Amino acid sequence: MSFINCEVEQDFLKRGVSRRNFGRISALVAGGAALPFYNEAAMAQQLSMRLDVPVDAVRINANENPLGPCPEAAEAMYAVIKGGGRYMYEKTFEFTKTLADLDGVKPDYVQAFAGSSAPLHYSVIAFTSKDRGLVTADPDYEAASRAAQFIGAKVTKVKLDAANGYKHDVKAMLAADPNAGAYYVCNPNNPTGTLTPKSDIEWLVKNKPAGSVVILDEAYIHLTGADFGSDLVQQDKDVIILRTFSKLFGMAGLRAGAAIGRPDLLKKIMPYSAGAHPVTGMVGATASLRAKGLVEKRRAIIAGTRNDTLSWCTSKGYTFIPSVSNKFMIDVKMPARAYIEGMVKEKVLVGRAWPSMPTYVRVSVGLPEEMAKWKVAHEKVMSKA
Repeated sequence: MSFINCEVEQDFLKRGVSRRNFGRISALVAGGAALPFYNEAAMAQQLSMRLDVPVDAVRINANENPLGPCPEAAEAMYAVIKGGGRYMYEKTFEFTKTLADLDGVKPDYVQAFAGSSAPLHYSVIAFTSKDRGLVTADPDYEAASRAAQFIGAKVTKVKLDAANGYKHDVKAMLAADPNAGAYYVCNPNNPTGTLTPKSDIEWLVKNKPAGSVVILDEAYIHLTGADFGSDLVQQDKDVIILRTFSKLFGMAGLRAGAAIGRPDLLKKIMPYSAGAHPVTGMVGATASLRAKGLVEKRRAIIAGTRNDTLSWCTSKGYTFIPSVSNKFMIDVKMPARAYIEGMVKEKVLVGRAWPSMPTYVRVSVGLPEEMAKWKVAHEKVMSKA
């Protein structure tokens, strides 16, 4: 029996999705964690299974925040554990109400998720098809593209605007596919950590084709001090905003996130979601949102470590892409795999490379002492290039 209802099945068939592909999607949704385009998690799992990765290695490979959850979040999660035998749906409702109030929207404009990867996948599945594809940046966070490819939707990649700070080239994105079903903008971008001006996003929302959506992934927006896209949702635009508590809030392993958008848009992605959310993640996220000064404090801490690291790179003559996030791309002047393997031998795990930038490797910003170890290892590996 199909997990997805008949109404959704008919919608898929109208959008040109074959019954075979629909069956695959339905089976995957029913299976939950079996989604093959869970890109970051899949790669991390492969790395953790390697026998040659030291247990005491510095791990700056997954854009995590080693500061972990704030004290308020930790206390809230500890307090709720004893009641973990209950679903406690009210904790999820409290989270969505808190986030909605902060973003100036009604509670039904917010849908909670265990992180932001799931609503990203669901948004792509809901709004792209055989006839209306996905447009994204190059390089970008690949999960959106993989979801589109999985359902047979065309993926169009448009290079970031290197001449203008590696921002999304929104005009080129629209020109590349004027009839796309979804335009994906991760802002700041993953992997480059670069920011696209709010005015550019507003232009894309205004000029995109009717019936399409802009998926605005704000996983890293708290790290920048830039304006959120909340006002676009307040204006009932065709925008779905994704948020996560995995980055600045330090809850990557605790899983909390949300999609923010018009109720009719959120309704389209909900058939692919089921089950209660981790109550620890929900109360931790609520406490994080209410913690006074947390965002500003952590933004300053992470920026300080990042800027120190990039200043060191400049002093040593290394080429990198300036970042405003918790990761950066550095040119290692060799095939990325050789550099990554060399760093493993030095007990430092770094990120990965993207096909369009084969000698650049993504490095996450860790604690000051972790970045100090990265500097030593980086020079040692680079000296062998």
